[in-house]
Amino acid sequence: MKYAILLEPQPEGGLTVSVPDLPGCVSQGETETGCHANIVEAIEGWIETAQANGWPVPQPSVKSSVVEIRAA
Repeated sequence: MKYAILLEPQPEGGLTVSVPDLPGCVSQGETETGCHANIVEAIEGWIETAQANGWPVPQPSVKSSVVEIRAA
């Protein structure tokens, strides 16, 4: 499965990374590479917890795209 992730720079440094399809699945890292490794662990833990408790695991549904805005 491939889940979309959101990377958000933090004012104090580093990034917060979250998975919109998996509520509460959040991690952080100092770099994008670190965030990717950390969120993979968080996703795996989220899915394991859901399965252990009999909760449904949402299929990936969020799509992402980037648009360019030209300054006036």
